[in-house]
Amino acid sequence: MPTTLSRAAHLPKLGRFGWLMGLYAENYTRLSRLFAPADLVPGRYVSSIGDGLDLQLDVIQTHRYTVELRITYGIIDPQTGEPDPSAFVRVYRDARQAEATHCYVGRRWQDVIGMFPPPAELISHRMRMNTFLGKWVQYLAECGHGVATLRRVDADATEVLLEASRAG
Repeated sequence: MPTTLSRAAHLPKLGRFGWLMGLYAENYTRLSRLFAPADLVPGRYVSSIGDGLDLQLDVIQTHRYTVELRITYGIIDPQTGEPDPSAFVRVYRDARQAEATHCYVGRRWQDVIGMFPPPAELISHRMRMNTFLGKWVQYLAECGHGVATLRRVDADATEVLLEASRAG
């Protein structure tokens, strides 16, 4: 008598790493639609929608295949002096992926997972950061932020702020 396999048995399982790569692809699509970061030159951009809470987009560096940026509201955490929330993002143009490399939402990553986390914890943390980024970018789009609301501001101020954040 032949064995009948359930439909689920024929579907490949998506591992945590595969899920993470899917998040990166979704983040790339959302960011590209919202701000087209691959078309921006280094500097600070501000998106204002009239709600009194301007979004700051710092294009830190652009390379042939990548764009490094930071997204923040510029609200400073009084305890740490860091913009909160903020996300550092690396956009891979060729692979069509956007990875949140560092997020600051009340605490630094070292405080959350330690200096030498096991690989499974590191993947879990990256999943949380990139899920946060995806939801934040979706929220920004729903609020009305986008290329049409983005304007470039003084590039010198951007360098001062970025150097201060690196030193801290």
